[in-house]
Parts: sequence; structure tokens; C-alpha cells
Amino acid sequence: MRIVYHLGAHFTDEERLLKCLLKNREVLAEHGIVVPGPKRYRNLLRDTAIQLKGNTASRDTQALILDKIMEEDVADRMVLSWDSFLSLAPWALDGTLYPAAGERVRAFSQIFPEIEAEFHLAIRNPATFLPALLKKLPNKTYAEFIGKADIFQLHWSQVVQRILTRNPGVALTIWCDEDTPLIWPEVLRTVAGLPDDVVLEGEDDLLATLMSGEGLTRLQSYLESHPPGSVMQWRKIVSAFLDKFALPDRIATEVEMPGWTEATVAELTRLYEEDVYRITHMPGVDFITP
Repeated sequence: MRIVYHLGAHFTDEERLLKCLLKNREVLAEHGIVVPGPKRYRNLLRDTAIQLKGNTASRDTQALILDKIMEEDVADRMVLSWDSFLSLAPWALDGTLYPAAGERVRAFSQIFPEIEAEFHLAIRNPATFLPALLKKLPNKTYAEFIGKADIFQLHWSQVVQRILTRNPGVALTIWCDEDTPLIWPEVLRTVAGLPDDVVLEGEDDLLATLMSGEGLTRLQSYLESHPPGSVMQWRKIVSAFLDKFALPDRIATEVEMPGWTEATVAELTRLYEEDVYRITHMPGVDFITP
């Protein structure tokens, strides 16, 4: 069996991936893939990792935990999703982004050391990620929230490097949250481990939140009458319909942070784009791009 950890990050998924996979449990089961309900494993795995203190779980412990998580007797692949695998939101920023990322991935890997694991992570422009995070922490002032961090030195590549350094040889897949509308089917199939030709219910749910009902209906009709011959063709079609029918308030993101200006946002975005390029060239990383 292979265990798949969808790590979030915060404010990149809002449980969409998990909801879609849970909606397709029967289809996934036909391919040997199980998707447990989140209540079966989130607190259990967190508490177990804390108790192990970095040590390897015994075979008896592994068997006990698997029995609590899985209803099925056997599976080829099990998908676990939680945006707090790397950290709870209050500790996502402490001088740097997700400072404990490497240790957390290792801690969860130690629960099932004899089972192959892979990890999947969406990243997001700090220009919008940081405001979303601060909004999640209403009891903190901006100064308390930022602390000693330099906002222009907050790089996702550092998070990725901590994961890779602490977990040599780990299978790690990354994508940008901003690209998700154009790569959503690929993300779903990569995480689930499904062939490209398997149809999943709810694949269009994300697009339904971004474009008008008329636009989605026209897109679905067009795809039925003009089936795309490749992933790239599908992306071009979807991109064209988003350009025409996207709801402005769902696409545009208002950035409000004390002391930030348009220049601040522009510089953070520029640095993020450089960082994404850096990550795409990091050995050991599979990057999903449009």
C-alpha cells in the first residue's frame, strides 16, 4: 500500500480536493484507492506523532492505527488530506513560513515507516497568503503576526527544502494555488493516483465557483461537442471561457494589510514568481504547471 498525504497548504484548497474524492469513493475503490473520512485520522495521526517524539512506531501500533483509519481490509493507495499537516494556522508563520515543515513530514512518515508515502502541497503568493493567514488570527495585531519575519524573505522554496533535507528521497509534488483552475483535473488524478480517462463526479465544482452559470453550461456543452485531444487543449479551452465568463469578485483578490502599498504587493508577487521558478528546478520535486 502507498499512503498519500495532501498537505494543504492553508488557504489553497478549503477541503475541495477531499470533498471531491469522498464524492467518488465507489469509483476510487474500483482502482484500489481508499479515502477515509477526516475525523478518522486527523487528530489520531497528530496525537500519535506527538507521542512518538520522532521515533518509529512499532508494528503493533501501526496495525492499530491503520485499523482505526481504514474500514477496508486492503488497499493499494490511501489518501489523507489536512491543511494542518505541516502546522496549525497560528504557527504557520514564525520568522519563516512553516518552520517545522521538515520535522512534521518526518514525524508523520515515522508512524508508518514500512509503507511508501508521497506528499502533495499547493503553494500561494505570500501577497495573498499572509492577509488570509492574519484574518484567521483575529486576536493578533499585524506587528505580533509578522514578528521578526521579513515579508520579502518568505520563500516557499525554503519550506520545500526543509521537507527534502529532513526526508531524503521523499516523493513530493507541488503546484501553485493560482493555477488550480487550469490544472484541477490533473491535481485530482495525481493525488488519487488515477488514470487520465477516469471521470470523476464534481470535477467542475471549482470552475462553478469562478464563472457564471451560463459560462459553465456553455463550457460543458463545448467540451461535449469538441472533446479536447490533450490536457493542453483542455486548459486552453477552459482559459478562454474563464476570460469571458469569470466572475470578477471571485477572480480578483483584495489585499488589505497595514502599511502595504501596491508596490509591496507587486514586489511580493515578483519574488513569488522567482521562487516558483526556483522550486520547479529543485531536484526531487514534481511540479504541476499549466
